[in-house]
Amino acid sequence: MTFDQQWIEYDFNPFILFSASGKVLSLNTEAQYLLGAADASIIYKIAMANANATFGFKTTFMELEFGRFKFFGITIGYEDEEQIGIRLYQLPSFQFTKQKPEGSLVNVYTLIDLCISSNSIGSPVKYIKELDPSIPEIRLHAEIFIKLLNKTYQTFSDNEVILTRLFFRVGEHIKYEGEKYSLFAIEFSAQNMNRKYTSEITRLAEENNLYCDVRESKITINIPMITK
Repeated sequence: MTFDQQWIEYDFNPFILFSASGKVLSLNTEAQYLLGAADASIIYKIAMANANATFGFKTTFMELEFGRFKFFGITIGYEDEEQIGIRLYQLPSFQFTKQKPEGSLVNVYTLIDLCISSNSIGSPVKYIKELDPSIPEIRLHAEIFIKLLNKTYQTFSDNEVILTRLFFRVGEHIKYEGEKYSLFAIEFSAQNMNRKYTSEITRLAEENNLYCDVRESKITINIPMITK
């Protein structure tokens, strides 16, 4: 791999090269993660719809969102009729300005199971979990964090199904006192959300020095992996 190819491979922004028929010819590491959240045919259609009328490159500023991926612009380029490339410019999903979370080391899986168990008593709601098994014990105020989880589940209680996802935020991190920490997220989603609880959820997240992202049918709690 040449030096310029390595730049593309390790770029924070996804890059995909398509054939004229929409087949993926090559892609960088970040694009592999993107295609886990978006179908390649959708990205191809965006490339075709925003390509320059003649051979060359065209940059367009637009807002795109696929799962956790958010973009503020794209560049489309092609030099012949055989292939077309797209680069998507990734928008940082959030910025931390909070203090470093404190507390004791806790097992986040145990806390999630505990809250699901307590919220499922007498409830017809079906709780589905998609949990990355590699998240280590992390430092949190367990009591406040349990309140945060319970209030979030309460927000989605008027649903048949609530999905809880636990996953690494690939390529994202935060620095405290010059030391870098990876991030992971707990995402709660369901069809209906009672927004009267969102201000309290945000407050509880702030008490634990965490960032909470509230959307129309999804709440995401972003947590630094402080393991000591």
